[in-house]
Amino acid sequence: MSEQNLKDQEMQSAREVQSAQEVRLGDRRLVGQLQARRKLEQTLQSGRLGHAYLLTGPQGSGKNALALAMAEWINGVDHLSDLGTDAFSGKSSWFHHPDIHFFLPLPSQTGASELASRLQLLSKDPYELVDFALRPSLHSDKQSSNRRAFYAIDYYREQIRPVTVLTPNEGRRTIVILTEIQTMRRESANAFLKLLEEPGENLMFILTATGSHQLLPTIVSRCQQIQLRTLQPEEIRDGLMRFDGMGREDAELLSRLTDGNYAMARFLDVNQLREIRGEMIQFLRLSYIQDAKQLAALVGKWQRTLNLENQIALCNSMELILRDLIVFGATEDESLVLNADQLDVIQAFQRSMKDARLEEMIGHLNSLKGLLYQNVQFSLIFSVLSFRFHRLLRGHPTEIDPEEPWQHLPALRKES
Repeated sequence: MSEQNLKDQEMQSAREVQSAQEVRLGDRRLVGQLQARRKLEQTLQSGRLGHAYLLTGPQGSGKNALALAMAEWINGVDHLSDLGTDAFSGKSSWFHHPDIHFFLPLPSQTGASELASRLQLLSKDPYELVDFALRPSLHSDKQSSNRRAFYAIDYYREQIRPVTVLTPNEGRRTIVILTEIQTMRRESANAFLKLLEEPGENLMFILTATGSHQLLPTIVSRCQQIQLRTLQPEEIRDGLMRFDGMGREDAELLSRLTDGNYAMARFLDVNQLREIRGEMIQFLRLSYIQDAKQLAALVGKWQRTLNLENQIALCNSMELILRDLIVFGATEDESLVLNADQLDVIQAFQRSMKDARLEEMIGHLNSLKGLLYQNVQFSLIFSVLSFRFHRLLRGHPTEIDPEEPWQHLPALRKES
């Protein structure tokens, strides 16, 4: 028997042993998602691997990390998954494995070096923010314009389709990971569907998306689905403390400000957020009196100095303050106030603004926050928000009907 044949036989034996062992992805780097992990472990334990898996869940819930851990387990890499002696690959991670291929949506005219830089970041940490839509630039801390990213047909034909015909080099499968596939253009989705219908014998797809409702039903029907939920604040806190070396106080704060998004929590500047919390109180006061000059200066400063992730965190922090006002007003229980260091401010607001329509303020804040992801200018969003808060803080309904938001632009106001 030749040396190569002997090596292949040993590798095959290692794979069979791995399949027989109890599957545990472990806690080496994964954060939360125990239910999704157990379902995935049961799937791997069965030994009946499908040709396509779809991981769905909100942003920052760990879809990339779980997809990469799954790919490494299947191809025997002891890295994210704690395989120990069951590993049969000599590669240090998915990034160096010839049979694991990772793709993400790209903006138009994106250079190969820019994509490679993001994959290198992801190779160091599976929760790194690498999506172009959420992190337009890797080299700027200031707000930059949102870059629409998608799977164009040329991208699919020139980079993705060629790797799907490769025979596994040393793994059990050629694994192709496609993230956020809801961004596939129709032509790309139709071309990809044909591949899903007739996959190669040793080809596996691991797909991620924020939700299956955004995808072609014919694509969803050909995948085994695993749903990830929004991470709980305590899971994010524990992840920040364990994997990011963060102190408990900072981890507690960030875990509450990021809507269950662990990836974003790691990216935020906690000191900057503490500094601007006082400015958020000022924004509420200025909205109440409608001091246009100071409002414009404050909102302009936020637009210049905060990137998209910190702008979202600012909105979440403001929501927490409004919720504290609601809770304290209803209970007067100081222990229920999340912003305990702002208790004096919260008490003063309650005394002077008993009629404020706080629930409606939160509703308006959340509806406008969603526009940040759509690349609407921050200064416009918060200018409109201040107009609405001016009325709601005084206990009055907003002057402009929510169904007619165009009236915020005087030039378009209908003639009476």
